[in-house]
Amino acid sequence: MKGYRNLRLIGLALLVFLGVGTTGFHVIEGWSWFDGFYMTLTTFTTIGYQETHPLSPSGRVFNVFLIISGVSLVFLGIGTLTQALVEFELRDLFGRRRMEREIERLSGHYIICGAGRVGRSVAKELNRKSVPFVVVDTNEAKIAKYVAEGWLTLIGDGTQETTLRKVQVQKAAGLVAATTTDATNIYIVLTARGLNPKLKIIARASEEDAEKHLKTAGADSVISPYHFAGHRIAQAFLRPHVLDFLDSATVHLGMDLEIAQIAIAAGSRFVGQSLAESHIRHDMGVIVLAIKRGDEMRVGPSRDDLMEAGDVLIAMGDPSGLRRLEETAHDESARTSRR
Repeated sequence: MKGYRNLRLIGLALLVFLGVGTTGFHVIEGWSWFDGFYMTLTTFTTIGYQETHPLSPSGRVFNVFLIISGVSLVFLGIGTLTQALVEFELRDLFGRRRMEREIERLSGHYIICGAGRVGRSVAKELNRKSVPFVVVDTNEAKIAKYVAEGWLTLIGDGTQETTLRKVQVQKAAGLVAATTTDATNIYIVLTARGLNPKLKIIARASEEDAEKHLKTAGADSVISPYHFAGHRIAQAFLRPHVLDFLDSATVHLGMDLEIAQIAIAAGSRFVGQSLAESHIRHDMGVIVLAIKRGDEMRVGPSRDDLMEAGDVLIAMGDPSGLRRLEETAHDESARTSRR
């Protein structure tokens, strides 16, 4: 910020003049270095003490120079500091109000309750996919890190209805209860479920016994970071190549490959077609790993399996191929024109 940059320059100039004044009194008047420093400091600060030692005519001329330059710099520094503080306060005020307005306009977004390591990982992934989200936590220091990233945040208690209403929980697509304590996550889930019965809620559990309580409170899914980490460590020993492949496909590291879920719209040309007839693999370079229909998950579907409206394809391919598949699966004009 310009005000802080000017303040640093003025501070540097004051140090230079302080050194010049100390040296000047030492050379012109023959004073000790400390006496010269003391005299210069009292002159700059306009304290008004008497002279350390009587000044000669040359010393008085030099002191006039110090008074004009040093005192001017001090007052200029005070003015610049005031300006910088006012700019900071205004920027902080308008920044908060702008963020509040953006949060008020949110719809179909995700709420992350808990700004710890789990919450930050979720936020990074949602941000990578350009999905709207807002982070809620009571810790201002943690929230400040998210603000520095340019992400929407709110300092508040996720267990309180007023806090969740502020982040538009009624219009949200999902909520993550990712605080460090299971009891807090249970209260967050209970409050959120009461405000939005259709909300997709995923909760973090630290203890094994907490999973059933979180699901009873209304969580759709419960994930334990410790259980997940232990499972990955074991798989890294037993099936390291499989784990590398899954990381490449799901985290998008090292390979231009992703796994996505794509819903088939009622008017899509895929409705009523088999996988072979759709030419998904040939035209788009995408492999359909599974078809989810209602509560049934058909893994490794055959070429003759038919697709229906509302089916969800679990597909793997490069991002461009997956985008083309999604556009076709959602495009109702092709089926309408065929009729």
